[in-house]
Amino acid sequence: MSRASHEGASHEIVRTRGGALAMRSLADGEVMHPGVGPLVEAEQLYVRQSRLRERLVAGEGAEVGRLVLYDVGLGAGSNALAARSASEGLSEAAARLELVSFERDLGALELALEAGEAFGWRGEPADAARALLAAGVHETARTHWRLVRGDLLETLAPQTVPADIIYWDPFSPRANPALWTVAAFSAARRLAGLRCALYTYSASTATRVALLLAGWAVGVGDAIGDKAQTTTAAVAVSDLVRPLDRAWLARLSRPDVPLPSDAPPGAIARARLAPQFGE
Repeated sequence: MSRASHEGASHEIVRTRGGALAMRSLADGEVMHPGVGPLVEAEQLYVRQSRLRERLVAGEGAEVGRLVLYDVGLGAGSNALAARSASEGLSEAAARLELVSFERDLGALELALEAGEAFGWRGEPADAARALLAAGVHETARTHWRLVRGDLLETLAPQTVPADIIYWDPFSPRANPALWTVAAFSAARRLAGLRCALYTYSASTATRVALLLAGWAVGVGDAIGDKAQTTTAAVAVSDLVRPLDRAWLARLSRPDVPLPSDAPPGAIARARLAPQFGE
């Protein structure tokens, strides 16, 4: 990997073995979107898989004319950039996107804006991101973009607007274990609207068990890069393309099955009783 950073930065730009530019946290040593790169992953794994454009056109929001997207883990802003682009490219008749980005460290976005074109930040989107950093909000006729800065579990608690879509893209359980727990996914579930769906890059058994225990229906998400699967979750199992079925439950019989760090007693039995698995 080649690197580029400046003194005092919390992140650096690296080039992965696959040739894509990506952002690396100096504190955690973790690379964001390490496979196909941030722009491709944001479009394929999050925007396309969530049917964001289609849902905006259909007006599938918690309120008429509005669709609320919680962008958990703003990072270098790739998912937010892709979501804004999807919204801004639609007609006035489509629902308006309310984009809420959660982040505790804005260093990655600041560095991505310096890099500009390499991370897709140019023209109006770059101006919007700079305004967001300066004022915490940016608004157009199509998109209302709001920044919520701080520890996620603390900043989720006071939110009151139900989410229609959640992009769950924080650092991995190794670097940020608190955001892959039953408690974290329960906090997200509390804010989920009736047709809310959640998308994340993790396909681990522990992540899926945590989601099940938090009250989500859980399914298999699209492949991306070298990942054969990712994970989707929804309030209604009918909103999942490929819900986990009873065959998946066999892995919970293994003696070394990984569980979320805050798994309660009887977690496996409770996961097996999730409504999506039937009798």
